[in-house]
Amino acid sequence: MSFLERIFFFHQETRGGNFPNSRTLSASFEISAATAKRDINYLRDRLLAPLAFDTKKNGYYYTEDGFRLPFEESPRIVFLLAMLNKLAEEAGLGGLPEVRQLEQRLAVMISPEYGKLVDSLHCQWIEVESIDHRIFETIIEAVVKKRLLTLTYQPIGGKKTARAVAPLQLINHQGRWYLFAFCNLRGSHRLFHIARVQSATVTRHPLPPHLHFDRDHLMQSFGIFQGAPRYQAEILFTATAADLVAHQHWHNDQIITNVENGIVVQLPVSDDRELVMKILQYGAMARVLSPPELIQRVKSTIEAMAVIYS
Repeated sequence: MSFLERIFFFHQETRGGNFPNSRTLSASFEISAATAKRDINYLRDRLLAPLAFDTKKNGYYYTEDGFRLPFEESPRIVFLLAMLNKLAEEAGLGGLPEVRQLEQRLAVMISPEYGKLVDSLHCQWIEVESIDHRIFETIIEAVVKKRLLTLTYQPIGGKKTARAVAPLQLINHQGRWYLFAFCNLRGSHRLFHIARVQSATVTRHPLPPHLHFDRDHLMQSFGIFQGAPRYQAEILFTATAADLVAHQHWHNDQIITNVENGIVVQLPVSDDRELVMKILQYGAMARVLSPPELIQRVKSTIEAMAVIYS
């Protein structure tokens, strides 16, 4: 059991008038007497619990009514924890046993209202992918232990290859999980779509010390297809689309300008595949103003779609 659970248990016993002591903790959690005493001291000295010892009853009690732990029964904390649980489900991780165990423990530890709130929350990501939890756990282990990883990987439309990679960062983008890593096969950093990983094994080899994750590398351009920006895109959004996009965050360097018939969004682009899909999402309420190559890309896609429906 965790330190937090022991603290919460002792607090509940004290508040309930059961006069717990270090032996209570030792027996309940199978910890040493020294550890139990450190927990009690932490509750008193660091969390400022008004603890006092009753020699007759050989246990602790609170000298003040109404003492609460910082994390106890706070609506905002309960809501945040419930949201984390829901996000785990919507990110494709709801099947992990650790998530279920955490949910059960929180329901008991934090507040009786936790379970009710979880049932009252609904998060929906429409493009969440199913992933192999065993592969995902292997990748997590490699990231945490900073060890090299061997993968069998098959990109969409590509050939299956065996790779040795140095895992640097896990990324969730629009409900899809990716691994940012240095690929020995390609000799450069690559983004691996975890749903396309067919097998993964953690090696005993540590990551080379010169490799590190550069967050700025992933923030240069719009979307998941990263790289140095090739151009600055300008898109005019009108009508309902303007109202919606005006409140959306697409990129840290985006610029939104109000114009007479809507808004103009400017943002840096390296690979425009994802951006084209976003533009088409808004139909006639979105029009590319520049650059010419993006205008042509969207125009060609619309013409191809029109042929299908003609």
